[in-house]
Amino acid sequence: MSKIENRESTRSVVRYARVSAHKARPVLNQIRNKSVGRADEILAFSERSVSDVISGCLHSAVANAGNNNGIPQEELFVSECFADEGPTLKRFRPRARGRATSIFKRTCHLTVVVSRYSEEELEAFQSRVELRNERKNLVAETDLEDEPESKNKKARSLKEDSGEEDSGEEDSGEEDSDSDEENDEQNEKEAN
Repeated sequence: MSKIENRESTRSVVRYARVSAHKARPVLNQIRNKSVGRADEILAFSERSVSDVISGCLHSAVANAGNNNGIPQEELFVSECFADEGPTLKRFRPRARGRATSIFKRTCHLTVVVSRYSEEELEAFQSRVELRNERKNLVAETDLEDEPESKNKKARSLKEDSGEEDSGEEDSGEEDSDSDEENDEQNEKEAN
């Protein structure tokens, strides 16, 4: 906690969210200590319904950091996130033989805290991003150079495997056609 206490941080709270804290905590665990961009990607591709509510809370925290402290999004990460239980709505459903069962509609309070990276962490993070971009560019360049080859890769590999056989078959095919013509001519002469 001492590392986080010294940092500039901004929070956002969603109160009375209509989801149980038990269901929200696994999603919050996935985004904790991730950069804001990475956390947003995780939430965008999460299939859990609570991820939309958490995403809104994250965007609010980022906007608060930008407006109140002037911190750009690229320098932020999710330093803390947690879900506390809110009030429970108690409902009853009639059941067989005059009984009733209770239904608890649980709510929770979601809190997301974003903090600024330290200078050392920010430099390391930016160098990793630059390295990743260089790799992507290198891969893209090699893909563009190899594109025509990759389209016919299967055909080339087949030709290379049976390269001599192909040339031999073509020659024998021409000879066969010549010999077929000669046989046809001989058959016509014999028939006449």
